[in-house]
Amino acid sequence: MSFAPEASEEVPPLDLNELLAYFLKQSVPLFDQLGIKRDVCDKLVESLCSKRKDHFAYDPLSTSESSSFRNDNTCDELDLRIASVLQSTGHHYEGGFWDDGQKYDVADKRHVAIVTTASLPWMTGTAVNPLFRAAYLAKSSKQYVTLMVPWLCKSDQELVYPNNMTFSSPEDQETYIRNWLEERVGFKTDFRISFYPGKEADIAILEEPEHLNWYHHGKRWTDKFNHVVGIVHTNYLEYIKREKNGAIQAFFVKHINNLIARAYCHKVLRLSGATQDLARSMICNVHGVNPKFLEVGERIAAERESGEQSMSKGAYFLGKMVWAKGYRELIDLLAKHKTDLDGFKLDVYGNGEDSVEVQSAAKKLDLNLNFHKGRDHADDSLHGYKVFVNPSISDVLCTATAEALAMGKFVVCADHPSNDFFRSFPNCLVYTTSEDFVAKVKEAMTRDPQPLTPEQRYNLSWEAATQRFMEHSELDKVLSSNGDCASTSGNSVDRRMKKSASLPNMSDIVDGGLAFAHYCFTGSELLRLSTGAVPGTLNYNKQHSVDMHLLPPQVELGMSAWYHYSTPSH
Repeated sequence: MSFAPEASEEVPPLDLNELLAYFLKQSVPLFDQLGIKRDVCDKLVESLCSKRKDHFAYDPLSTSESSSFRNDNTCDELDLRIASVLQSTGHHYEGGFWDDGQKYDVADKRHVAIVTTASLPWMTGTAVNPLFRAAYLAKSSKQYVTLMVPWLCKSDQELVYPNNMTFSSPEDQETYIRNWLEERVGFKTDFRISFYPGKEADIAILEEPEHLNWYHHGKRWTDKFNHVVGIVHTNYLEYIKREKNGAIQAFFVKHINNLIARAYCHKVLRLSGATQDLARSMICNVHGVNPKFLEVGERIAAERESGEQSMSKGAYFLGKMVWAKGYRELIDLLAKHKTDLDGFKLDVYGNGEDSVEVQSAAKKLDLNLNFHKGRDHADDSLHGYKVFVNPSISDVLCTATAEALAMGKFVVCADHPSNDFFRSFPNCLVYTTSEDFVAKVKEAMTRDPQPLTPEQRYNLSWEAATQRFMEHSELDKVLSSNGDCASTSGNSVDRRMKKSASLPNMSDIVDGGLAFAHYCFTGSELLRLSTGAVPGTLNYNKQHSVDMHLLPPQVELGMSAWYHYSTPSH
């Protein structure tokens, strides 16, 4: 792309205020990393630009073209102003210091890689939700999809997977994963499952980008892929604050997470406002519920319509039995209002490392809680409950809450950003105080939940979640472009592309510098160990090479550094 130089006298030169405003605008990434809010910088930029008396006097575009930009914000107008001056000199920006043009070539059918930190049979959100995402993205047949999951050696599988379940090969685990998924979605899945490492794709979806990249020592994702979307699942800062010296640890992790988001993602989606506000991020729930839960809800609604009593068991709570998953809040609420909730019984389902402590605390306070072993939320024994109580404030977006609503139950939950998506559902009863908790529990126990409307069922589905994801990740635009960015000369998009191509972008320079600093830091075994990394995880080990039929690590690294530069963190 090149621009014909215009006569310099047609474009007024930049004044000091404009230069200062542009410097401030380009320094936003640096200020952001230092914790200075973007709106402060934007106000300063606007103030400096407003001091130019002839702010709208110049017009680098024709009258018809410039009219489309009259309503643009100050920052865009400033960019166009700088671009017009550069164009008048014949200047053309060729690229940044950190730019790497060697990315995956764009084919007629795009290839999306979903990279996550966990895999079935570990029943955690980062194993289950990416799996459903892959299935529904591939269902459209508009793009190839690969789900990349970690392979654990047998000794690690015994520690992580439930019921001592182990797999002798990646192929055996893939068969288990597909069978589990297809039983629940009801259609044949058409996507590839790849265990780290994986090489091909031009679009990457990073499930938990901060977790994936804390110790990532390899090629920058945004250099390897044409479009990188991060999806934030977990409120790590909330968990860290509960630990010893948590406030100090959370301070450092907050800035590291922001650095990682800037360095490795083009776009970041946060499931709710309960997560850290990261660079280039927006809030959007891109998760749906297992279709089986919606089927249960439809069946129960039909039974109630015919006069049958389907929900007769009262209230329950389900979740991993650790204090941070809502058990502390639950016990505190029930202990404080023991008299107010006299006669109220709650069944609790869950396993976890705090099981003994939780049950001992409930027994000591003589709370009316009945503890049961954890089970799948879709288990038939749970269908008869009418009320799901979830006081957790550590969740980002509680899957169990969505599942309970899909089954047509009442949900009693806290006034917290993690529950914002559910507020619009009439069966979601949100409490603001402990007294309000009592009122909401009594309300739920004394009346029947409303059947979900078709629109409400759709909003909970993976079809709707995939549509939201495609829109807000801008993946729909990327996939429809197929690498063809050509447009007519009078088009505003073309004009904006010319604007960006003409200007050196300090944001890219800062992001590249952050990525380089992170790369240097994670390449030091001493620094890795000092911040909590597991010893010997800089590269894959001999057992991984045997299980996945790879060259031994020392041979692989001797021949090429591909793995070193392209795999997710360990």
